[in-house]
Amino acid sequence: MTDPNTSLLFDDFSDLYDELSEELNYTDSFFTGNFTVNKRTESCEPFTFAPAVTIATCVFYVLIFLLAIPGNLIVGLVIGSKWRVLSASDVYLFHLMMADIVLALCLPFYATSIMRDWIFGDAMCKLISILTEVSFYSSILFLVCISVDRYQVIVCAMEIRKGKWRVRSCVICLCVWGLGVMLSLPALYNEAFVRKDGVKMCTEHYDTESSDEWRLATRVLRHLLGFLLPLAAMLGCYGVTLARLLRTNGFKRQRAMRVIVAVVAGFLLCWSPYHVALMADTLLRTKALLHDCRTRVAVDVALFATQNLARLHCCVNPVLYAFVGQKFRSNLMELLYRKGVLERASPVSRSSRSTSQMSDHPSTVL
Repeated sequence: MTDPNTSLLFDDFSDLYDELSEELNYTDSFFTGNFTVNKRTESCEPFTFAPAVTIATCVFYVLIFLLAIPGNLIVGLVIGSKWRVLSASDVYLFHLMMADIVLALCLPFYATSIMRDWIFGDAMCKLISILTEVSFYSSILFLVCISVDRYQVIVCAMEIRKGKWRVRSCVICLCVWGLGVMLSLPALYNEAFVRKDGVKMCTEHYDTESSDEWRLATRVLRHLLGFLLPLAAMLGCYGVTLARLLRTNGFKRQRAMRVIVAVVAGFLLCWSPYHVALMADTLLRTKALLHDCRTRVAVDVALFATQNLARLHCCVNPVLYAFVGQKFRSNLMELLYRKGVLERASPVSRSSRSTSQMSDHPSTVL
């Protein structure tokens, strides 16, 4: 005697298969081995780099760290040695140097994780992620502050008493650091977890049910407040400022702008490719772009390469100061002379002192 429940299952099996095959985009010849897979539902294997690329990236991070720490400390000493004649832009450059040091201090952790996975635990994962984000947001916000200050001084010819601008600059710097911390709070979602292939990594890890919404919200926040809006503000201020300088014969003002323009250009060259790759990743995750494994791998490779370029930025500014900033070189030589590193009879020190005295200008010490 046939069980009625069993009969019902077998009677409905063909209809169930038809629904599944239509949903998964399979062909009618499924049982013969010929079928078509929907690219949007295809699972991609995690992409891994060759050992040579991993080693080269680790060495790259170590070199950046070794260049960034002493280079930025020298910049801080040079700016600090002229504390009495600093402008607001110099104060912002000093805090920009501090943000670069924060990023540089995170690099050894990333270098170690590349070679041996993430071994520092969940708490350090969140801390390093937040410090990296704070460094990024603070850097671009301080560059915006510098662009606004140059616009006010050169275009609007605003002169503020020393006591007032010192207080105002300190308040602005505190606000920038506070805003940078607030914008970095989504990094608390970064966790140390083991991937399906057994690799332990530190990256964003949202709940499955709300992962797309949270990722889209944090990405939009990063794209707007961390790049597009600050970029528009900087380009607007510097566009008007440079146009004004081109109509004047003030050589000192033009020379004072060279370092600042170089600093902004260095930031954009380092960070713009990463934001373009990150926007492509955002579009891919939100299904705005066709999702297939080839595109996924291409975006992952672009993110990896441009992220390394972005982290290079923490050692770029001291190099720019050394090659572009004539006053920075003069002030550095004067500082070395005062500390006894250079001999009194050294012609370099004498010429640097005279050059520094001739070129003292309150616009910037770099």
